[in-house]
Amino acid sequence: MHQKRPRTPDHIETLTFPFSINPSKWFVLTIITIFFFLQAFLFLFSSSFPFSFAFYSKRFQSPKSHPSINISSSSSLDDPCQDGKVYVYDLPPIFNKKLVLDCDNLNPWTSLCGAVKNKGLGQKATELASILPKGLVSAWYWTDQFMLEVIFHNRVLKHKCRTLEPDSASAFYIPFYGGLAVGKYLWFNHSAKARDDDCERLLSFVQDQPYWKRSNGRDHFTTLGRITWDFRRPADNDWGSSFFNMPTMQNISRLLIEKSPWDYRDIGVPYPTGFHPRSDSDILQWQNYVRKQSRKTLFCFAGGTRQKIKNDFRGILLNHCHNESGSCRVIDCAGSRCTSSKGNVAVLKAFLDSDFCLQPRGDSYTRRSVFDCMVAGSIPVFFWKQTAYDQYEWFLSSEPESYSVFIDHEEVKKGTSIKRVLEKYGREEVRRMREKVIEYIPKLVYAKPQKGLESTKDAFDIALDGVLRRFKLQRN
Repeated sequence: MHQKRPRTPDHIETLTFPFSINPSKWFVLTIITIFFFLQAFLFLFSSSFPFSFAFYSKRFQSPKSHPSINISSSSSLDDPCQDGKVYVYDLPPIFNKKLVLDCDNLNPWTSLCGAVKNKGLGQKATELASILPKGLVSAWYWTDQFMLEVIFHNRVLKHKCRTLEPDSASAFYIPFYGGLAVGKYLWFNHSAKARDDDCERLLSFVQDQPYWKRSNGRDHFTTLGRITWDFRRPADNDWGSSFFNMPTMQNISRLLIEKSPWDYRDIGVPYPTGFHPRSDSDILQWQNYVRKQSRKTLFCFAGGTRQKIKNDFRGILLNHCHNESGSCRVIDCAGSRCTSSKGNVAVLKAFLDSDFCLQPRGDSYTRRSVFDCMVAGSIPVFFWKQTAYDQYEWFLSSEPESYSVFIDHEEVKKGTSIKRVLEKYGREEVRRMREKVIEYIPKLVYAKPQKGLESTKDAFDIALDGVLRRFKLQRN
């Protein structure tokens, strides 16, 4: 807008005092002046109005009502598949179906035929009837911690974003039960060839598919029900398979119960627990149930020592709990005590009865017990950051102090009292942390219906959504 050049002092001196102007001219000048002042005022006011309104609306808005139950709901977008659709390869049965049929030979010590029942959920946990709400008993199973690939495959087959037309797919799912294939060869000195054979044949098949060549596998992903280290054998005489070291695997993304923090293609997802809700109502009922528990114990620990490991930290925790028996509830899982139905009932009871649950690393950094504990509404206490904080970013908060406690394992070894650390948390703080844990429950469980829940996203939904978003970002 053009501005008038300011008048100089010489100009001012030549001005005649306004009242000496002819009245009619004065009237016109006054109207014009008022008009310009109004225009300037309205311009300035209208420019600042949105900011002022936004500020005051935030500062003085009426308090929001916080629902007592928080669940992860599906997106309200018109297109639930806006990030893309997934095509599921129909693999030769040797890579999945035949492995399930050979369930008696998947584990050298016991049959896994019970574990693969009910599409990987396992057998019904009727023994839990004494401690569960009556309406939820049918939502609980004795689920094996290594059944993720079976569960995921059966869910993706019925997902709303599955397409039968590969040309319209933005992601390609490889339903290889690699954990089952490799798992049966991990013990008793099987050759490196035996541990790699199924993996090599699978990759050979996939590489021959026309849609592999579209991006050299960058839009392909799979699920494996074991930890990443079981697939990263550095040399033939070392543990595990070399599946992830094979050239064809370098572009394939993998959903795993424990990932490598240094490999972008690894994505950590929750271990399967025994709770498989059938509906949104099951989720809400269970959240209310764990919220109302009268927790009489400060903390608990369920685990067993590893006799062959020098200064085994789990042994230290067991001794710590025995010395604090008035505050800590111990479930000694030595041998196979916690794998029986009786042992599992005792573990769930302990988690439901305790404010906190101790979660050291397992045979690797992670352990299924973390999720059993949180599903029961108990607040996890970690001793290694890699046990959860560096693993499950899609499922847990980036503010770990909001739902957990961290005590460095070295400090415990030096004599730090776990009881004293936990006693510093007031009742209101414990309540807030537990509420955050309860809020996460939907994200940590795998629902029973193959099509998922009505409006709640479970761990499967979040994992698949995350993969589709990641691939979309890659394309863009």
